[in-house]
Amino acid sequence: MEGEPQWKRNMKRVEVLARGDVQRVGFRDAVQRIGRNLALSGTVQNQEPYDVRIVGEGEEEALKEFVEALRIKDGPIQVRELEVRWASATGEFPYFMIIRGDWQEELGERFDVAVGLLHRSIVLGEENLTVSKENLAVSRIMLDKQDQMLDKQDASISILQEIKADTSEIGAIREEVCATREEARRGRDEIISTLKSDRLEEKYERLSQEIAEIKAAIAEIRAKVS
Repeated sequence: MEGEPQWKRNMKRVEVLARGDVQRVGFRDAVQRIGRNLALSGTVQNQEPYDVRIVGEGEEEALKEFVEALRIKDGPIQVRELEVRWASATGEFPYFMIIRGDWQEELGERFDVAVGLLHRSIVLGEENLTVSKENLAVSRIMLDKQDQMLDKQDASISILQEIKADTSEIGAIREEVCATREEARRGRDEIISTLKSDRLEEKYERLSQEIAEIKAAIAEIRAKVS
């Protein structure tokens, strides 16, 4: 309409009826928080016997996000169905508020919410305890594996030390063999040097001459005897 204010043309209204586990579980508080975070105005209230009626006004995109955010399935809050109807905004709501019932009803709901939260805390505590036990078991397994690895490392170090000792002994034997070979080589060289020396040749010639003289003397004696 041309006569409508600009703000009204840009604003929409959504009316939602939420069904499921939505009463006495803190659902109205959650709806109010979502509406305020999206800068919407409106109301949320229980509707007999088990549903919750929600009215929101604001920018259309924000209202679409609002409706999707109402599909809560968290702990005691279980929204199973949303009946949604769109309309034009009226601008009647100054902010987003909870329309509460009489004090006895509200007190009972608060008590139910507290019990639900306590139960959820207990469940989360049990889950955390289970996770902690699993983590402890995994840690023990890792420690056992580390101990096994350390034992293997100790065994490997012992083997390496034995190999090192054997290697040292082999080195000593090798040095001893080399020394023996060197000594034998020196003895052979000395013998060869002695055999090749001039003095040995002189003795050999003199000995040969003496043998020749002895042979001649023996021949002369045999001739005389004959």
